[in-house]
Amino acid sequence: MDTTARLLATPMGAALGQPVVVENRPGAGGSLGAGELARSAPDGHTIMVDALAHVVNPFVLRGLPFDYGTAFAPISEVVVLPQLLVVDPARVPAGSLAEFIAWAKGQPNLSYGSSGNATAAHLAAALFLQRAGLDIQHVPYRGGTAALQDMMSGSTAFVFGTVSSSVQLVRDGRLRALGVTTAARIPPLPDIPTIAEQGFPGYELNEWNGLYAPARTPAPVVQRLFEASTAALADGTVRQRLEALGAIPVGTDPATFAAYVTAQRAAMADIVRSARIEAG
Repeated sequence: MDTTARLLATPMGAALGQPVVVENRPGAGGSLGAGELARSAPDGHTIMVDALAHVVNPFVLRGLPFDYGTAFAPISEVVVLPQLLVVDPARVPAGSLAEFIAWAKGQPNLSYGSSGNATAAHLAAALFLQRAGLDIQHVPYRGGTAALQDMMSGSTAFVFGTVSSSVQLVRDGRLRALGVTTAARIPPLPDIPTIAEQGFPGYELNEWNGLYAPARTPAPVVQRLFEASTAALADGTVRQRLEALGAIPVGTDPATFAAYVTAQRAAMADIVRSARIEAG
C-alpha cells in the first residue's frame, strides 16, 4: 500500500494542482489508518489507500469504532496484485494443480504457510482448499518472505506468494508455480495457468489496493480524485514501476469500485466464516 500510495502521490498532485503527502498509519490490519480517515472531514483533502483487509476486517476484528460499510466513499480500485500457488519442486513431485491435489491427498500432516492470519495469502489458500476438498494445516508467518523461506526449507507444502516475491524464484527453477489467482493469466508468467482454468471455475482471490475518501464527500470531489488517480495510473513511469512489482494497474470509476467492494465484502464473509478464520 505504501508503494502504491507513493507512486500515485506525485502525479496525482500534479493533476490536482497541490502536493499529495503520504503518511503511514499501520496497525490492526490497516484499521487504525481507516479509523483516522473515518474521522476526517469529507472535503477531499484526506484520502486513503487500503488493501483487501478493507473487506476482511469487519469479520475478524471486534469493537471497531466505525463501520467499514458506511464510513467511506470508494474512489477507485487502483491496482490488483495477483498471487501464485508455489511449491518447492525438490520436495513436491507435482507439475500441475491436479497432480498436487492427488499428491496432497496421500500425504499425512501437511501444512502450508502464509503471510499471516486473514491476509490475502491465507484467504486464497483457504478458498482453494475448500474447493479442492483438502484439509491442510495453516501456519501463519510474519510476512510472505518468511513463509516462502520456510517452505523452501521443507517446513510447509505450499504458499500463495505475491508475484514480486515469487516470480524470479519461479524463473530460476527454485520454485514451481502451479496456478495464478487471477481470472486471466498474467503477463509476467503467461505460461502459468490460472487456478480457475484447472477445474475451479470462478476461482479468483487477489490482493488489491483501492482509494477511499470519507463518507459524505461530495460526488464532484470524489470524481475529481478519481480523475487524478486515473491520470496518475496513465503515467508511463508509474505503470512501469507498478508492473515491475507484479501489480496490474486498474483504475475503475467510483460506482464500479463501490459495487466491487460490496461484492468482495460478501465473498470474504463467506470464506472467513466457512474457514473459521480469525485475526492473529
